[in-house]
Amino acid sequence: EVVGQMATQDGRHELALEVARTSRQRRQGLMERPSLPDNAGMLFTYGEQQPAESSFWMYQTRFPLDIAFLDQQGRVLSMATMPPCTRQREDCPRYPASVPFWMALELNAGAFDAMGVEVGDRLEVDL
Repeated sequence: EVVGQMATQDGRHELALEVARTSRQRRQGLMERPSLPDNAGMLFTYGEQQPAESSFWMYQTRFPLDIAFLDQQGRVLSMATMPPCTRQREDCPRYPASVPFWMALELNAGAFDAMGVEVGDRLEVDL
């Protein structure tokens, strides 16, 4: 677990982040967990830039999440809110990044609004 800070117009917001570095960790994500503590999240990191067509989904994820796609410096490029999906795997929608990205940050749904996060804001974290 690492500590990160989301720097926004409203100030700095501390986050406790689990880092998903391996493909196995990224595939598992937050599946099957009952909840996520406030000010906690999962940061997905990649060794190379991911294409805009890359997508996330909520298969076996039990609570809604916000996701932000970030560049190599941690700047927010795009955001989405993803409702849980407990249906069959093939019935779960995918949420494309729509921008090339290096990292993705998942927090509880509503967290980005609560912190005032906008495109261009930056996650500061030492990995």
